Amino acid sequence: MMKASLRRIGCTCVFAALLLAAGCKKHRKTTSVENTTDYAGNLQALVATKKLPSLKWPNFSDYQGYITQFYDDRNYELAWTRDGKPTAPATAFIQAFQNAGSKGLIPEDYDASLWPGRIAKLAGKPADAISEFDVAMTVNVMRYISDLRIGRVNPSHFNFDINVQTKKYDLAEFVSDHAVDESDVPKLIATVEPDSDQYRATEAALDRYLTLAKQQAEAQAEPLPVVAKTISVGGRYEAAEALTARLKLEGDLAADAAPTTFDQDVSDAIKAYQHRHGLTEDGKLTPQTIKSLNVPLTDRVIQLQNSLERWRWLPEQYINAPLIVNLPEFVLHGYDDQHKPEFTMKVVVGKVVGEHETPVFAHMMKYLVFRPYWNVPTDIAKKELVPHMNARPGYLESKNYEVVNTKGEVQHGYTVKQVAQGGYMVRERPGPKNSLGLVKFMFPNQYDIYLHSTPATELFNRTRRDFSHGCVRVQKPEDLAVWVLQNQKDKDGNEWDLDKVHEAMTAGPDNKTVALKTPIPIVIFYLTGIVEEDGHAHFFDDIYGYDAEMQQVLAKGPPYPIKPEPVVPKTKAGDTV
Repeated sequence: MMKASLRRIGCTCVFAALLLAAGCKKHRKTTSVENTTDYAGNLQALVATKKLPSLKWPNFSDYQGYITQFYDDRNYELAWTRDGKPTAPATAFIQAFQNAGSKGLIPEDYDASLWPGRIAKLAGKPADAISEFDVAMTVNVMRYISDLRIGRVNPSHFNFDINVQTKKYDLAEFVSDHAVDESDVPKLIATVEPDSDQYRATEAALDRYLTLAKQQAEAQAEPLPVVAKTISVGGRYEAAEALTARLKLEGDLAADAAPTTFDQDVSDAIKAYQHRHGLTEDGKLTPQTIKSLNVPLTDRVIQLQNSLERWRWLPEQYINAPLIVNLPEFVLHGYDDQHKPEFTMKVVVGKVVGEHETPVFAHMMKYLVFRPYWNVPTDIAKKELVPHMNARPGYLESKNYEVVNTKGEVQHGYTVKQVAQGGYMVRERPGPKNSLGLVKFMFPNQYDIYLHSTPATELFNRTRRDFSHGCVRVQKPEDLAVWVLQNQKDKDGNEWDLDKVHEAMTAGPDNKTVALKTPIPIVIFYLTGIVEEDGHAHFFDDIYGYDAEMQQVLAKGPPYPIKPEPVVPKTKAGDTV
């Protein structure tokens, strides 16, 4: 009896083995057209290694989970070749890899120069070559699509508070269902990128500057000589011919212009150049202007590439945000419902020195405060107020400050030591001389950063405007308040027009909060190369060194950092200014 049972078990096992040998398959979880499983064992072994030596950047561990799922869902069928030849989508993606520079990406990150050799190895259909081609294509397609979708480096690595997670694709599903059999790969790529006119304009500008940089390199022009003194109309510049050639290169001077002296046409061209580069627009040839003119256009290409990378970071609700503060430009941009430019105004941003840089982040503006108090952070009180308090009793009161406890109750019997140690908080009373001005625009965030007005309006006359402790001071606070409140009324049903906003700021109750019925997306951004409303490319200094930091990371190649740098949380009470 036992022998019979064993015979039955043995027969069952043999039958199961025969079924597997006959090609019994798992359930297929992809909509792409079926392909051969003849190379399944090879593919499985390659995917499990997490490294492919034939790649420019062999380590694909950051994508290994997606790639394993991709092939599992396909029962380890081939994806990118048929009958030993690349599929049409594979050929189209190879072309996209080779043209990746036009997207601000690095072609060799996707093995741009290696594909012809891989294709040549497919002749004769060797299993190793076919399998390696397939996995290499899957790795690079995933890298390329992800890089265009959410950028290469996670913004949190730079301590930028921008969440790319909401935009991430399930790459295994996306590539298998949408890329493997795609008949129009360029169209697919366009759907992956940010749906933004500014992004597309930056991409077009990059294409132009790649051409200009090549022309400049071929010309091998020497840098323009520096000047000891400013030169204006009628003055003499020893390299006038080289100067006019440089101004023609980017179109600031008409191509058919032939000035022989520093005339008004040259001055106007310099002024146009200065306008595009955040310089004082006086039409004079200054040392600063020459320094900017001598920046190689290859550097301008990098600035545009970095801008495209940062545009890709933005979540969908912020890609076309109504309010964008561009820190290196020192400008706030406002847009209408169709994301067409509606206004700009100058801003003052955080100082470059002293760890007061304004952070980069995206949030929702939720309320305004008219005639606000300024709650002085303990560290600022200790550094900037306590020395004066020690030198002169009654200093705080004479400067419109008061001391309060944690409940906001005004204290009169305080000591300097209590203020220095943070036992009591110093706050500046509302009014026209208050450091926050007469209104602040709030979008709660971990940095305690916001927009506000300022009594120090003379700073808006400066070309470079990094003077704050981190917050963003706006040039036209009344106009901004009217714009922010344009779609709502006060409790009495009155429109928030310019007169009403002015009254709230100058004669209304102190510390009055007005909640926005509809929060407004705002991005505090960092773009050193952009296309402005005039259609021309504008470039700005890398004031915080973020571009340089980006290049250092990208130079190391993938896998790029995905973990954030440690963020020091705000621990001290008070409001940044």
